[in-house]
Amino acid sequence: MPDLLIELFSEEIPARMQAQAADGLKKLVTDALVERGLLYEGAKAFVTPRRLALAVHGLPGRQADQREEKKGPRVGAPDGAIAGFLKSAGLSSLDQATVQSDPKKGDFYVAVVEKPGRPTPEVIAEIIPAIIRSFPWPKSMRWGSGSLRWVRPLHSIVATFGAEGDEPEVVRFEVDGIVSSNITYGHRFLAPAPITVKRLDDWMAKLEAAKVVVDRDRRKDIILADAKNEAFANRLELVEDEGLLDEVAGLVEWPVVLMGAFEERFLDIPDEVIRATIRANQKCFVLKDPATGRLANRFLLISNLVASDGGAAIVAGNERVIRARLSDAKFFWDTDRVNGLESRMPRFQSITFHEKLGSQAERIERIRRLAVEIAPKVGAPAALAEDAALFCKADLLTEVVGEFPELQGLMGHYYAQGEGLAPEVAAACEEHYKPQGPGDRVPTAPVSVAVALADKIDTLVGFWAIDEKPTGSKDPYALRRAALGVIRIVLENGLRLRLADVFTGHFKLADQDIIRTANEARIKRVEDALGDQGGAVVGNDVAMWVSRKFGDRTADSRSIDLLSFFADRLKVHLREHGARHDLVDAVFALEGQDDLFLLVERMTALARFLDTEDGRTLLAGYRRAVNILRIEEKKDGRAFAGPTDATLLKEPAEERLADAIEQVKGRVAAAVAAEDFETAMTALADLRGPVDAFFDAVTVNDQDPALRENRLKLLDEIRAATRGIADFDRIGG
Repeated sequence: MPDLLIELFSEEIPARMQAQAADGLKKLVTDALVERGLLYEGAKAFVTPRRLALAVHGLPGRQADQREEKKGPRVGAPDGAIAGFLKSAGLSSLDQATVQSDPKKGDFYVAVVEKPGRPTPEVIAEIIPAIIRSFPWPKSMRWGSGSLRWVRPLHSIVATFGAEGDEPEVVRFEVDGIVSSNITYGHRFLAPAPITVKRLDDWMAKLEAAKVVVDRDRRKDIILADAKNEAFANRLELVEDEGLLDEVAGLVEWPVVLMGAFEERFLDIPDEVIRATIRANQKCFVLKDPATGRLANRFLLISNLVASDGGAAIVAGNERVIRARLSDAKFFWDTDRVNGLESRMPRFQSITFHEKLGSQAERIERIRRLAVEIAPKVGAPAALAEDAALFCKADLLTEVVGEFPELQGLMGHYYAQGEGLAPEVAAACEEHYKPQGPGDRVPTAPVSVAVALADKIDTLVGFWAIDEKPTGSKDPYALRRAALGVIRIVLENGLRLRLADVFTGHFKLADQDIIRTANEARIKRVEDALGDQGGAVVGNDVAMWVSRKFGDRTADSRSIDLLSFFADRLKVHLREHGARHDLVDAVFALEGQDDLFLLVERMTALARFLDTEDGRTLLAGYRRAVNILRIEEKKDGRAFAGPTDATLLKEPAEERLADAIEQVKGRVAAAVAAEDFETAMTALADLRGPVDAFFDAVTVNDQDPALRENRLKLLDEIRAATRGIADFDRIGG
């Protein structure tokens, strides 16, 4: 079957757009083909800095013929309706239509419209120009006098169609003056002459000979293999960087790995700063000396050509730029160490964290106070947690972090270490940002844990206090990530932390800063309008204004709301690890469930219990009891709440059930108080037999109203017994 080859040849496509563009071209073309009845066997997209291409295999030579019956008006309909029908069906007279009968609607006209399939090249010639003109580039440009917008000026279009062994035909079309052909071009410098191509294998082979590797994954493999070999030949190790590898593969069509060097004096700079400098400015890989474990004064660059001088001039140019950049980095590093972290702290007073939450200095103070509160709960010395919280943000004002924001935290570690601060404090300066994503590790050192929790909880409480919560897909302050960070830190460290108490206390602290910030802004606005006298007048009215604005906002109610948000995040986290989210709901529904570690322990034990025969049977019995209870409560318009009246227990089965409930309640309460959830589940399992026996032997809706009410209360007692473990109403399945 024939194959299609499309190549769009242009000026350099930005590397960051290439992968998405290749996927987009493949989807747009294949969807359009299928929509027109042209099914295919396979498709693959290719992209290099100067070309975007697609090969579609196994297309039919033409569309299948189509036969469509078009229903018309009733026989005897007005002339206008008849004329419209004939026109839409492409008929010249009613003699070309047939008459069909409908028992309900009578006789009506039907036209059989035959649509012969068109040759596939003809269909492609319609599809491709439309896709090119509307291609969804993130950014595009227009050049010359034409109207076409493309990511960079488009020079030529290859479009061939044909079967293996045949001479393919050129699919003829034109886009803004560019006529499709079978002519492409090789490497800009090494093989710029025009090349005539046929189909995919011929196109790939001829471009390879013209110094163009069209397969992006193969270019990546070549770069990685050559880089490792070059490093090994110099007794060094490549520091692999997948993100950089993706980027440089999009910058070259014929990758050539070259090695450069820089002065050893720059090795005094931290390795991460050297790597960030070389990566950001020259897109080069760094190398490690296996003997020392630190970076070597070498780097690898990826050239796009084979130079006549072996690449000496290219290497020299990169060395010159890297030398200048490392000189700047060394200056920043030395300057930062001279000034010290503490000297930067006063500057935070003039930096706004958020217009409603005050300055960075106020935020740091909130983190300090919260870290001191959390420290004893996580086994951290309060004094060290306080020092770490005070200095954890200081590196944000350093020169190195100003140049490379991605090094925040890490540089704080280096500076704190250099100033002789406690190792725990230095580590916390780096680790308090963690985890920053699902694949990032969580801090385990107690001081780091205390500051990390304080930092994330302050962020959540602060934005909750000013009602800046995530909505739908929008989360500008990364509050979901902060909540997941807290959850992972608590669970992976096995921490026992009552979040409701922490939230409530911190809401009160945050409100003080919110009120102060709002007051200051309000007074300033009035002073700007009325002068100092106006400011004095408004100052007397501040208390009343604050009361009106914040009087209905309680810390407890917002803590409950924030805990609900944590429940949702916990469900997401546990679901990713195979847990049932309905069990999280069932446990979270109980009062006071703000100890995440204990909650997960309880949920895990509940999941194991429900996987047993006792658990499944008890759940079925529970649902039967609750369904009966709900129906009767709705019928009577009132609730039937226990306890039962022992004198009204007439049947042996209901007496045994009542006794079993009382015993199970006590055993469950004792086991839960001891945090022994396995024993609590074992106790709950003892209800299975009495519940089954009750439903087999006892009629709940007895004719005696007193007996009926007492038995309904007994059903409520079953619900009350299970509430010691979870809210079984929320368990699905």
